[in-house]
Order: sequence, then structure tokens, then C-alpha cells
Amino acid sequence: MIIFKKEKEMEKRALSDKILLKIDKPARYIGHEINAIYKDKSKIDIRFCMCFPDVYEIGMSHLGIQILYDLFNKRDDVWCERVYSPWIDLHQIMKAENIPLFALESQDNIKDFNFLGITLQYEMCYTNIIQILDLSQIPIYAIDRKNDDTIVIGGGPCAYNPEPIADFFDLFYIGEGEVSYNMLLDLYKECKKEGFNRQKFLRMASKIDGIYVPSLYNVEYNEDMTINKFEPIYEDVPSKVKKTAVEDFTFSPYPTEPIVPYIKATQDRVVLEIQRGCIRGCRFCQAGMIYRPVREKNIEQLKEIAKKMLDSTGHEEICLSSLSSSDYTELKELLTFLIEYGKEKHVNISLPSLRIDAFSLDVMSKVQDIKKSSLTFAPEAGSQRLRNVINKGLTEEVILNGAKLAFLGGWSKVKLYFMLGQPYETNDDIRGIAELSNEIAKLYYDTIPKEERKGKKVHITSSTSFFVPKPFTPFQWARQCTKEEFLEKARYTKECMKEQINFKSIQYNWHEADLSVLEGLFARGDRRLSKVLLRAYEKGCLFDSWTEEYKPWVWDETLEECKVDVSFYTHRERSVDEILPWDFIDTCVSKKFLVNEWLKAKEELITPNCRQKCSACGAAVIKGGVCHESKN
Repeated sequence: MIIFKKEKEMEKRALSDKILLKIDKPARYIGHEINAIYKDKSKIDIRFCMCFPDVYEIGMSHLGIQILYDLFNKRDDVWCERVYSPWIDLHQIMKAENIPLFALESQDNIKDFNFLGITLQYEMCYTNIIQILDLSQIPIYAIDRKNDDTIVIGGGPCAYNPEPIADFFDLFYIGEGEVSYNMLLDLYKECKKEGFNRQKFLRMASKIDGIYVPSLYNVEYNEDMTINKFEPIYEDVPSKVKKTAVEDFTFSPYPTEPIVPYIKATQDRVVLEIQRGCIRGCRFCQAGMIYRPVREKNIEQLKEIAKKMLDSTGHEEICLSSLSSSDYTELKELLTFLIEYGKEKHVNISLPSLRIDAFSLDVMSKVQDIKKSSLTFAPEAGSQRLRNVINKGLTEEVILNGAKLAFLGGWSKVKLYFMLGQPYETNDDIRGIAELSNEIAKLYYDTIPKEERKGKKVHITSSTSFFVPKPFTPFQWARQCTKEEFLEKARYTKECMKEQINFKSIQYNWHEADLSVLEGLFARGDRRLSKVLLRAYEKGCLFDSWTEEYKPWVWDETLEECKVDVSFYTHRERSVDEILPWDFIDTCVSKKFLVNEWLKAKEELITPNCRQKCSACGAAVIKGGVCHESKN
């Protein structure tokens, strides 16, 4: 990799000192962090800006952008830079003074780049996408962009239903970026040599695996508002867009010199991705379906990557990244290595997504301050019946045994995560949330003798989120509760909590109901919703995922103004025969499998995890991971 640091570029700033002194956390906007990459623009063919549509501290914690930043910058012909959403204070100044949005590294205007890649992690960041385009002075609707305008790409988990934001994007990348992005960039270079034509490039790009170009597809609707047809405009454009997935995960590109921010990021540590996918098959979980199959990274490779990242950053903590870290087959050896290596470097280890068992607790007692930390369980449902419905694969016996081991190990703080409003939920299931919380509190006092407690009380924090059906899950056909139903369920949960003997040891929290309904609207919406997003942004909606900035009354006004029937998108159960807005995407998990899981949920039947028994979901077409372990 050829990296240049030119003095003029290092000195350039898009914002004056006067502006920087006015705004909160100016370090969000100046760049030049440790391991940030600078190149000579005169020797570059393609300029690509990666965007996370939220504030710098959150965006800097996102592993996907770090991977693509490293992947792109390994090419001598590409310079990849970064941009994040300016906070409200700077947003207002940039609008008032007509300052174009700029990339951190070069401080150049985004509109001067060849590509703007926006990662789509959460539906409630959609108005921030419009903010990015607006401040960049790039035409907001793709149809209005001219030949030389920046090409806008979307990717990430929300790209698995891109339709509500399709009108704002030139193309979407469906799947894992390590696979096809180099082909897309090579195609762009070829098209530039021949005299660049935007439409020709987009049409040729649509033939690359994982690339979806919305302008090349036409949608027709029935009188009842459902989709009648979704098909390509041209015969040479694929009718299905197949996701991309890394097959040999061990040797897939990974950043060993990640960028170190000058201000504290939300996840202020080195992230070591140990595997992708999940064997569990929870029926509400989109990530567990779209990232199939489970693929592990070789342990020796992980050890080398961990050492290099810690050496190149100086971070004092390393986090193991996975949807279910406990399922990594070499976890014990990896943790033993990291504990020993961490002693020398004074590095702590963060262990999210662990099942609580004797081994996990033994490890955590070595790497965490048990006086300060709390342990997290995610039962998701209060009763065993409902855990079977959602295929959680976790029994009350396992939960209570894990809690008992934790109390014996010195922990006295436990966090419990549940969901309200899941399919086939009853009041008995909701009451079970309170009863399970009480049982765990009672278990502490039954397990730890009074003389050993030294006045310490158990503290249980039970939190409920509200169920949002997501595309490509067995629950994609389910109805979502209304705001009023959600609030009634939360009220009933709180009432049940107060009836418990140990209620003084239990703290109960719940999520915002109207925000969950809005998330559900955009999770399963179609192209007709783009006008809602643009109008909401024009009326001041921005940073909707931030409680202090969320304006529910503005959203209500906007939905009424745009004549959108929220109940059509959220509060009705769909037929398995209905054409869904995302049906044109092939995730390699078959619709037949998802339908079967939806029917099994109604029967309260569980499906074994992928290592216990193959359920023929279809992911074996990807030649790697758990589907092929026994064949190697």
C-alpha cells in the first residue's frame, strides 16, 4: 500500500477555528487520527467516501466500515475516506453558511468524490441519510443526478429491504463487502476509460453478485395496496439479487491497524471478529438468518490479528465480536491466550454474547472487576412456551443455573432482556417476565448465606423492548402491535413486577412504543415511503434514534400529511403468498424454510441448532462454514 502525507492536505480544514470553537466536540470533524490513511490525490483513480449516518463516536465503533476502509485503501488506485453525520449544532451552521459536507481525511467536499457508501444499520437513521445528501449538495433523489454526480451506494443489514429508501440510492450492495466490491471498482475504472456514462455503468453493475440498482426495476401495486409485480425493466438485468458471503472466512481481509479516535468512541477498544453467522435460529432475529452460515476464523489467525491490533493501537481492551461467542469452537484456547497476552500488555477482555455457564464465569472472573460489572442474560420471553415459539433454545433451568453460578462467583447484579408483543404472546407469558425476575432475585438470597453477603443486595434490571418483525425472518409475516397495545403490555408487566415478593430488588425499564412502530414501518415498507422520510427531514426530524431529538408529533403530522396508512405496513398479518417488497433478494435461506419455521412457531415446536442437526435452510449453497464442516 502506498500512502502519502502531503503538508498542504494536512493543513487544510473545511471548518474555520471560529466554527470549531462554537461546536460540541470539534475533534469529530478534524481527522488525522492514529492509523488514518492519506494518499496523493494525483495518483488516485477512484475516490470513495464511507459514511455512517450517525455521530462520529458511534460511527467509529462500527466494524464494517473499518473493514471496508482497510480493504479499499490496500488498493493503490483507490483512496477511501470517512464521513459521519454532523451533530445538530454544526448541521445548523453548515445550512446557514452553505458549507458543503466534507470527508475527514482530505477535508474535501463529498460531492467531489466518485462514490459515497452509506452503511444502513438501523431504520431510525434514515432521516440522517437525507441529511448527508442534503449537506453534501448531492441531489437527494437518484433520478435527479447527472452523469458526473457522486454515485450513492447503500449497504448493511437494512439493505435487505432497501425499498423505503430506494429512491435516494443509485445502487445497493447486498451482502458482505469483501466479495464483490473490488469487481465494482474495477468496472467503474473501465467505464471511466471508455468515457463514463452513468446509466451504462449502473446497468453493467447490476450483473455483479450482490448489486441492486433500484432504477432498473419497476413496481406495480394492486388496489388493496399490496404488490402486484416487481420486475426488472430490461431482460439482461437479474430478476433476483443474490447476497454475497465470504466462504473462506479465515483469510478474508481484516484491519490490523484500525483507526484510533482522539475522543472516546462508544466502543473504545479493539474488535476481534471471531466468526460470522449464528447456529441458533431464533425466529425473530434477522442477523441470525441473513448472515448464515456460521463461519469461524482459524484460531492461529485470530491470535496474530489480536497481537497486531493491540500493538498498532495501544488500546487497553479487546472485544470478541460475534452473534454468539459461546458457539466459537476454540473459545477456551483463544481466551486462555488472550488472558496471558493481556497480562503482559495490561489489556482487558470484553466478552459479549456469552452464554452464562461455569466456563464463561470462570473466565469472566479473571478478566472483569466483579464488584462493578453486571452479567447479562437474554431470555427474550418470560415463559418456556413462548421461548419455544421464538425458538430461543434456552430453558428456565439453564437460566437459573447460570444465575446461581454467577452469584456463587461473586456477582450480585444481573441484567435481563425480554421482548414484548411477540407472536402468540399471552398475559401469562408477560407475567412470566416478572416471575422469572423474582425467581432470580430469590435465588441470590437462597444461594448466598446472610453472613457472606456483607449487607450486599441483589440488583436485577429487567428491560423489555418491543417486537419489530424484520424481513427474512420466520416472523416477517407477523402483525406488529399498535403503540397502545405495546404500552398496555408494558403497564401490565410493571403491575406484575410490583406483585413479586422481591420487587424492591428489581428495576424495570421499557423501550419507546411509538419509536418501535416507526421502526416497524420502515423495516417492512416499500418505495412509497420515501416521500415520508424526505418530508419528515424537511420538517426537522434528524437523529431520530436519540431520545432527546426524537419528535413523535412531527412524525404523526408527516404520516397524516403524506396519507400513509401505518396499519397496512405494521398491524396486519401478511399471507405467505403475498409478494413482499424484499422478495427479489436471495439470502440463500429459502422462503420454504422460513414458512416452515413460521408454521412451527404456531405449533410451539423448536428447531435444533445448526450443529445439532441441519434443517436444510438453503445456506449450504455458500461453500463454507458449519454447513460443510463434516465434509472437510
